[in-house]
Amino acid sequence: MAELFDILSCSKAEIEQYLTSVGEPKYRAKQIFTWLHSGKSFDEMTNVPKSLREQLKENAIIRAPEIEEKYVSRDGTVKYLLRLFDGELIEAVFMKYNHGNTVCISSEAGCPMGCKFCASTLKGLTRKLTPSEMLGQVLTVEKDTKQRVSNIVMMGIGEPLDNYDNTVKFLRLVSDPDGMNIGLRHISVSTCGIVPGINKLRDEGMGITLSISLHASDDETRSSIMPVNKKYPIAELLDACYEYFDKTGRRISFEYTMIKGVNDSPVHAERLGAVLRRHMKSSPVHVNLIPVNTVKERGFVRSDEATIVRFIEILAKRGITATKRRSLGSDINASCGQLRNSKNH
Repeated sequence: MAELFDILSCSKAEIEQYLTSVGEPKYRAKQIFTWLHSGKSFDEMTNVPKSLREQLKENAIIRAPEIEEKYVSRDGTVKYLLRLFDGELIEAVFMKYNHGNTVCISSEAGCPMGCKFCASTLKGLTRKLTPSEMLGQVLTVEKDTKQRVSNIVMMGIGEPLDNYDNTVKFLRLVSDPDGMNIGLRHISVSTCGIVPGINKLRDEGMGITLSISLHASDDETRSSIMPVNKKYPIAELLDACYEYFDKTGRRISFEYTMIKGVNDSPVHAERLGAVLRRHMKSSPVHVNLIPVNTVKERGFVRSDEATIVRFIEILAKRGITATKRRSLGSDINASCGQLRNSKNH
């Protein structure tokens, strides 16, 4: 028996190609695509002939993730542990902001990058997610919350630029006007700093907001907590960031996890301000300070409030805007990777 094809990962052009191969009119592709991207099954595609729906059921599959566990915070944040078709577990988080509803999605099951402060990478990478598995997270969250998602952040489990082709295909699918129609300017891709991926993304012409997990201001400190820095050191990473801004006009956001005694001193702040200005020139940058999440396997301790305030003040003197990330879902342990790890023991 032939393997069923993953239709939710298909573009309209690919669905058209399939329809042509089975003697069906191309215009049905848009109908099918729109139904798929509203989370509907083949049986629910009421304007598609029953014969074609039956044919689709025989040849294609819609792989929607199942909700394994769900935690609802007092502030309205919802954390999901989702089970994929092969039993793999990933996480997604629904967050409410004044500017709209945001979903944080995963791009891989596990993560190969080895960042020392992150729970997602403790057991390494199991596999990369397909475009449909990324899209399925957004559709599942919308269906469960019964609320429209207007923003997406790719900051969940995994490194999006390590899964480059699937990530870019997902971005094109989710922004398609005949589908979920979530504007690319409302999507943020977070990377630990895979420079060739940043350069490729720069040339895609999508204008995606880029968020860089920087977390240190010098190569020695960064390499000690982020192995990727040994391959793509800070100067090379920041030069790629400037070129990304220069071509796309999109402001870069830098994520900086505040770890007591590791990267949070006034010297680190001065150094961070200097290195950002040197490489990012006069371009607008934003530093997002994140008190480190407690991961028992890591032993890192978060910086205190006074240290964070001082850090922000030092950066401000360099003309760099820095803010402490608003903590959503703290009562449900909404930090990334911990639920998956607890279930995979």
